[in-house]
Amino acid sequence: MRGLVLVGEPEVGKYAVAARRRLELLAEASTRIGTTLDVGRTARELAETAVPRLADFVTVDVPASVLRGEESNDPTGELHRTVVHGIRDDCPFYPVGERLVLRPTTPHMRSLATGQPVLEPELKAAFGWIAQDPDHAELLLAHNIHSLITVPLLSRGVVLGVACFYRSRNPAPYGDDDRSLAQELAARASLCIDNARRYTREHTLALSLQRSLLPHGLPEQSAVEVAHRYLPAESGVGGDWFDVIPLSGTRVALLVGDVVGHGLHAAATMGRLRTAARNFAELELAPDELLTHLDNLMVRLDREEGGDDPAAGTTAIVGATCLYAVYDPTTQRCTMARAGHPPPALLLPDGTVTFPDLPAGPPLGLGGLPFESAEVHLPENSRLVLYTDGLIEDRHRDIDLALEELHRTLATDPGRSPEDTCQAILDALAPEHPADDIALLVARTHATPPDRIAAWELPADPARVCDVRAAAMEQLGRWGLEESSFATELLLSELVTNGIRYGGGEPVRVRLIHDRTLICEVYDASNTAPRMRQAANTDEGGRGLFLVAQLAQAWGTRYTPDGKVIWAEFALDAA
Repeated sequence: MRGLVLVGEPEVGKYAVAARRRLELLAEASTRIGTTLDVGRTARELAETAVPRLADFVTVDVPASVLRGEESNDPTGELHRTVVHGIRDDCPFYPVGERLVLRPTTPHMRSLATGQPVLEPELKAAFGWIAQDPDHAELLLAHNIHSLITVPLLSRGVVLGVACFYRSRNPAPYGDDDRSLAQELAARASLCIDNARRYTREHTLALSLQRSLLPHGLPEQSAVEVAHRYLPAESGVGGDWFDVIPLSGTRVALLVGDVVGHGLHAAATMGRLRTAARNFAELELAPDELLTHLDNLMVRLDREEGGDDPAAGTTAIVGATCLYAVYDPTTQRCTMARAGHPPPALLLPDGTVTFPDLPAGPPLGLGGLPFESAEVHLPENSRLVLYTDGLIEDRHRDIDLALEELHRTLATDPGRSPEDTCQAILDALAPEHPADDIALLVARTHATPPDRIAAWELPADPARVCDVRAAAMEQLGRWGLEESSFATELLLSELVTNGIRYGGGEPVRVRLIHDRTLICEVYDASNTAPRMRQAANTDEGGRGLFLVAQLAQAWGTRYTPDGKVIWAEFALDAA
């Protein structure tokens, strides 16, 4: 059995015991205050540490801007009651959340003005405190609250608020030793509160940056009906993103990705990758080729930011995962490739749920490794579910169990809309306190009706151009699009003639699609991309593509295994 034996004057022993208790309280404060990066929670930890050994009641008032992670331009003018904590709950302090308007004579304002703690040993004689609100002061005195210490919360030159320590049970008033102890506690808490404030600022900035870089609305297209969700992590914003990109020929690209890490750097890297992915998609690259370009970009960004030089002092890009899919409603085929990303889930119209066996591929940023595409058939009204790993990875749950739960959720009600499917998935799988971002994309596929597609194939004979023009005009008449006939006839004449001239003698195919726009496509065997140029006044040719560009709402080229496709779109309302 151990004990403390004090030899000497009784008063010396009493001071030794008090000093030891102060040290114990300060040691405890080092472990209890600052366990989270939340300003309000850290302020409450200060109050919980001080009660009951230093105070019977503690209040903490913090400017609203500090709670948002900012520095306060007027800390005395925007104080809000943030914490009320004590030995009982019936003491009539101003409630949490109330904005405080305090007189300059109060101990709170004197602390903030001088930057020093203020001791009011006898509140009955503290006229500045009583003058603030005599009725309220009378209520507090009636609860036997008789002594007060106010301490400003200061860190790195920033005013973070004021902490107030009240005594009621101990009849002795606060003294100088108590004031020093309160000041030391507040100093330790101030550093933790400022760390939490800085983290809140960075978290808010990263979240704002990420949300500004994510799609604010989905583009109009007919290939799929899409719903999406994005949930940020509680502990830090990551680099998850998703996108829906309309492509030529009524096709659509669906993409989800996840940059490794959290914070501003991950959000900024996500923005660069999303922009690059959209640009590569505009080039009509196949999914595996697009991932190769993104991989090369990640390697280059890492090199430019000093990833190979530990002494550079910059944050290296660790890597990213991505899943890219292109769906064609005219063939109901979907081509997908992934770079270290979780596989998609597929819900067929008959209720069957599968996880397509796609080649995994390496994460983006490794460099020099190949990616592979896979093609699957998606009947009309299939649901394609793309997500990031935050949905299925959780420290309290195995990934296989999460995938089983996703399978069960999709199979439970196959007739749900994409919006309802999104919500059902989150309700079933999203953690209550997500440690990682979650991006979720659900697409229900449509199919272009066969009677909205017309196709012809003709030999490489210029004399046959008139035949396809006549067939196309007849088809436009059946669709009720006679107003588009003039522009379509001119465009077909130019593109089909070029296809015959430069296609190496191979047959030329023509396809018309009646969608939101009228789409005209000409397939030939040449791999040479057409280029619009400025024809001179004396040139006999060179004006064909200029004419196409003037007639069409949009036009371009995409490559196929057998050559290329030149396409053009006409706005139906302006035709």
